[in-house]
Amino acid sequence: MDAPNLSSPSLYINRELAFLEFNSRVTSLSRDPEVPMLERLQFLCIAAEILDEFFEIRVAGLKQQELLKGRPGADGRTPTEQLEVVSQVARELVAEHYAILNEVLKPELESHGIRFLRREQWTDEQVEWLQSYFKNELEPILTPMGLDPAHPFPNLLNKGLAFIVTLKGKDAFGRDSGKAVVQAPRALPRVVHIPGEPDSYDFVFLSSIIHDNVQELFKGMKVTGCYQFRVTRNSDLFVDEEEVDDLLRAMEGELSTRNYGDAVRLEIADDCPPELEAFLSSRFGLEPRDVYRCNGPVNLNRLSSLPSLVNRPELRYPGFMPRIPSALRAKKDIFAAIKAGDILLHHPFESFAPVVDFLRSAAADPDVLAIRQTLYRTGADSTIALALLEAARKGKEVLVVIELRARFDEADNIELANRLQEAGAQVVYGIVGYKTHAKMSLVIRREEEKLVRYAHLGTGNYHAVKARLYTDYGLLTCRDEIGRDVQEIFHQLTAMGKPGTLQALLEAPFTLFEGIKSLIRRETQNAENGEPARIMAKMNSLIEPAIISELYSASRAGVQIDLVIRGLCALRPGIPEISENIRVRSIVGRFLEHTRVIYFENTGKYEVYLSSADWMPRNFFDRVEVCFPVRSKRLKERVIEEAFDNYLGDNIRAWQLNEDGTYTQIARSKDESPHDSQANLLSKLSA
Repeated sequence: MDAPNLSSPSLYINRELAFLEFNSRVTSLSRDPEVPMLERLQFLCIAAEILDEFFEIRVAGLKQQELLKGRPGADGRTPTEQLEVVSQVARELVAEHYAILNEVLKPELESHGIRFLRREQWTDEQVEWLQSYFKNELEPILTPMGLDPAHPFPNLLNKGLAFIVTLKGKDAFGRDSGKAVVQAPRALPRVVHIPGEPDSYDFVFLSSIIHDNVQELFKGMKVTGCYQFRVTRNSDLFVDEEEVDDLLRAMEGELSTRNYGDAVRLEIADDCPPELEAFLSSRFGLEPRDVYRCNGPVNLNRLSSLPSLVNRPELRYPGFMPRIPSALRAKKDIFAAIKAGDILLHHPFESFAPVVDFLRSAAADPDVLAIRQTLYRTGADSTIALALLEAARKGKEVLVVIELRARFDEADNIELANRLQEAGAQVVYGIVGYKTHAKMSLVIRREEEKLVRYAHLGTGNYHAVKARLYTDYGLLTCRDEIGRDVQEIFHQLTAMGKPGTLQALLEAPFTLFEGIKSLIRRETQNAENGEPARIMAKMNSLIEPAIISELYSASRAGVQIDLVIRGLCALRPGIPEISENIRVRSIVGRFLEHTRVIYFENTGKYEVYLSSADWMPRNFFDRVEVCFPVRSKRLKERVIEEAFDNYLGDNIRAWQLNEDGTYTQIARSKDESPHDSQANLLSKLSA
């Protein structure tokens, strides 16, 4: 038989549709009766928030490609074809979001005494209180804008709530424009708690308050219609790094433009008349495919504040205490503990505190000479940032590589860079043209007249808050070959010159891509030779066509391949004679799956790697990433059990990817015991 064309577009799932499938899986948690009530509302808000970012970045990018007549993707669709199918699928998803809110969550919340009151439900006392709220809190900061030649359509903020108002009559100056725009102030909450009984939880949307009182803003005229809307804009920052002398200042200058990029989506109230939809669309330069009608508040993510306003712990996930590993509990000196053997941390089940203690101890230890650190997302006032500031103030040689272009964290990273420099730390912004996405700490300590390198390498960011919400691995080690490799990478990031040879780590953009291909091909060769061959990988996204092609070749050779891909997967499993030996599943649960783990059978001499990188083009070719081995046999076995045996056995939160790109939730058979992978790790690893 002729070998199939493994680059054929029919073998690849469209990236944007894969994202919308992921959003659908997140959305499913908001209607799952096994998930606590307020958490279900939170998942709906998360689904809405990540859909916002999808339009701000991915759809915005497709629109630019459409203008530039960009090339088709790996699946063969042109940018225009992708925009059309994205519009269709996203419209269905948005309709589902509002159906869940209105038909499922609102009634169930009301059964627990938590109500969203419509205007016709307000009592006389509530009307009086809300009118007072409008008069004292809202009206003074509202700026109604009549539309006429002297008052053109305002340049509205990205994702800001606004209202298009239709009017009859003339104003005080005799003007009769017929239309006005009112922008809701961002400083005020979108959900307002109405005072009542101590355990009363009655809420009103800010949009309802404005709508009910909008006539007060146009005295002497008659308001004939008032409809909420929201525009989403391109939020991808562009800085020509080859043309700027100071990247930090250039980024500061660009941040303000994020709120006023090109419009990519218009959300409007579902009762907005067609002529107003056409009017708004024309003002933003949008087509019908870009307009989404909303049966409720046009920004569902604003409901995320509700759980903090409701003291009902029984409607939330039960709390837990992340565990400190026994190796660290047994020794007060963290450096002695690391020297006794590699230490693996699995967040959030195990505490992030040891990572902070590692840096705090380094800052306080007189034998520590230098600290090297990469930061992608951490927060200007985070515990990690404070430890680095303290080390710099104490005279340590502190080098921090801050990625200024970490999307939506740019402002925090700029502030942190300035604070570190003021404290005496050396701060660099990585490599022109490449984002520094590697997660590395290096502490250099003098011990018995020699220098010892202690390293922390992770799959996730140095962000203590996210470490409670994301699953990630971190490795503390003083293995010499790893420490030397980490030091070499820091030298690359700060100095000029050719990359040095690494002994243990794979690094993007130099060796990671070819290294992964080589390891896959080794398994393929082993299978063809009749040797044991298996690949398991867990990550956020699998998109890179060349890697997918290698996996197809491995499958054809008989390699058994199990992939746990949380989000985007462009590989089609189960195709006869191509991917019939590949299985893909996705776990969506309480925590956001974020670990990147790779297993190669290697004829029984199995190898395990952890990585900061997903298998995407940007991670292989446009970022600085590290993939590092787990050397300890005990820790390798632990990772295999936790990341693969555990997740591949999940029959509660697991979804199976089908050949056509859709997902089916895995159903538990009658004789099967329930197994929730995240709950299992909580019971085993947390205190």
